[in-house]
Amino acid sequence: MTNTTGAPSIELRDLVKRFGDVVAVDGVSLSVAEGEFLTLLGPSGCGKTTTLRMIGGFELPSAGTIAIGGEAMGNRPPYRRPVNTVFQNYALFPHLSVAKNVAYGLEMARVPKAERARRVGEALEMVRLPGVDGRKPAELSGGQQQRVALARALVNRPRVLLLDEPLGALDLKLRKTMQAELKRLNRETGATFVYVTHDQDEALTMSDRIAVMNAGRVLQLGSPAEIYERPRTRFVADFIGDTNVLDGTLRSAAGAIAEVDVPGVGTLRVRLPDGGGIFPGAVTVAIRPEKLVPVDGDAAPAGWNTLSGTVTDSVYRGTHTHHTLLLPNGTLVTLHRQNSAAATDEAFGVGSRVRVGFARESGTVLAGE
Repeated sequence: MTNTTGAPSIELRDLVKRFGDVVAVDGVSLSVAEGEFLTLLGPSGCGKTTTLRMIGGFELPSAGTIAIGGEAMGNRPPYRRPVNTVFQNYALFPHLSVAKNVAYGLEMARVPKAERARRVGEALEMVRLPGVDGRKPAELSGGQQQRVALARALVNRPRVLLLDEPLGALDLKLRKTMQAELKRLNRETGATFVYVTHDQDEALTMSDRIAVMNAGRVLQLGSPAEIYERPRTRFVADFIGDTNVLDGTLRSAAGAIAEVDVPGVGTLRVRLPDGGGIFPGAVTVAIRPEKLVPVDGDAAPAGWNTLSGTVTDSVYRGTHTHHTLLLPNGTLVTLHRQNSAAATDEAFGVGSRVRVGFARESGTVLAGE
């Protein structure tokens, strides 16, 4: 993983973008390290693409500053910034061959012909597309076109590569393959990657760090494990993966552990989020479905929380079965049970009364929203 403590490759300070009365980006500040793979993740309209476009120079900030490699970008247009961008639609020239598409930026920079040919060949090898240089884009698959767009962006050896949902048009299997390829290219080139997506799996798979955005702001910035395991807000917990939420009232907080009274369930002991900031009153307890495990009778490990409920639904999903439980207070929770031999009995049939438990470190208390 990239060392994110070094000198920043990109520095955003109090970045704001307004379109008339609409504030698309609202005071975003973050640093991206040299060679880091940072993903801007969030729903449509959260400001992630607008932030990317401002880094690339396609939009100018209404307020705030952008620096790349320690140099303020000001009002510089895209072609005067040390960045290249890969768009979702690839933007290849249909009348040009693959080689000429890849070489386009080098031609604009007046790189000598022999040097161009060598670098185009290297770029196509890098994206694992040797031997297609004479074809037209229409003669390639969607995945191959995406690789050509990557080669065109990388051939100029940019300091920063911006990627605006480039895998959105690919099928699931090809997206998985390209996720691994993008991460490999990030390591091999040493370029800083800033990637925009609304796909949680993409973000978790590829990123060194993830910035979760909503309503123009960065709600949480951290490693995939930090974002998934230790969300700080209900929005982040809900947006990243599946999660169960139980509404309750904070009874006490001591050290890293809080006690929360959940009506119809009892008192749960769960972990406080990093940085604290939870005060008495209405709160939410978040628990990932895979953290819930069946317990028999009073056999739950010491210090665990337990929930009792009725199975209302069971959905087979190959590697695991997705069970839905109705708790006494009317809340529905889900758990994922691996489809091993031990998990194929009828204990979790629809209508069954079951008891599940989770370690206190596996639940997080979040401020009510």
